[in-house]
Order: sequence, then C-alpha cells, then structure tokens
Amino acid sequence: MLGKSKKVEEKVLDVDASMQGTMSFKDPVNLQINGRFEGTLDTRGTLLIGEKAFVSANIIGDEITIAGRVTGEVVAKKSLKLVSPARVDGNIRTPLLEIGKGSVLNGNCQMTSGVKSASQPGAELIGLDEVSRYLEVDASVVREWASSGKLPSIREGDKLHFDKAKIDEWIASERVK
Repeated sequence: MLGKSKKVEEKVLDVDASMQGTMSFKDPVNLQINGRFEGTLDTRGTLLIGEKAFVSANIIGDEITIAGRVTGEVVAKKSLKLVSPARVDGNIRTPLLEIGKGSVLNGNCQMTSGVKSASQPGAELIGLDEVSRYLEVDASVVREWASSGKLPSIREGDKLHFDKAKIDEWIASERVK
C-alpha cells in the first residue's frame, strides 16, 4: 500500500549455553553468545560475544563486538570492537578496529581496506593457475570471473593476482555456485 513502510523483521539469537559445531547464517541476524562455544561461526549482521562467554572458534562476521574470551581467527568484514574485559588469542582481520581500555589482543592484526596491491606487506598473493587448482575450475573460468568482478582479483599490467584471504572469504560467502 502507498504511504506504508515495510517493517523489517529483526532476527535475534541469544545463546546462553554450551555449544559445539558450526553456526552459519546466510541472512543477517543479531547473534549474542553468552556461554561456551567451540567450532566455527560464519555470521551476517551483528555478533556480540558477551562478557562471560568463552569462544574457541574461527569467526567470520560483519560487525563483531567482543567482551568475553575468544581463541581463534577473527575476520570482521565491517568492524571489530573489543570491549573490556575482552581477551582475544588469535589473529584478526578487519577494516575498522576499536580496542577499549583493559581489552587484550594476543595475535596479529591486519587492517584490510579496499583492494590490496602486490606491494602491500601481509598480502598472500597467488597466481591464476594456483587459484584454478584451489577452486578446482579451469583457468579460463577463473579469468572470466575475475574480469566480470565476480571473483576478487588484483590486476597489475597484464597479470592477475589473487589475495588468498579474499578468495577464502569469497568461498565462505557462498558466491561460488
């Protein structure tokens, strides 16, 4: 109807238990973990690791806030916030990082913003043939995906390079069909 706006349904999942396994979300949710979790987290939307939470997992998400304890790799596509008494033991990758007073980060931090060039330190660049083998598709298909913008790539002159971390993120987001 004209004049009426659609109400966006907010999906909230609050986990206050001990869980083990893989949690993967295709649609955005507001996920809050207050208990123990071990495994893999692949989220869309916001993720809050509560102050009393113990998480041993590799985490991929959009906007992540950590107040509890996390052991594992953390990839935040939009932002990562560590709020006291947060403790992260593992490497993190995010374009925007906020570390509150009293929070602890034991690991490497890679600030990712935009496309990396081959000259940037920390970028693990691989070639067309290696990506072809990695994705188990013909090199011509990889070249076509890169040219169309479907697959993240870096063109330097007439050569294509691929950031392995970006390829892994692309795979995780299920863009491969």
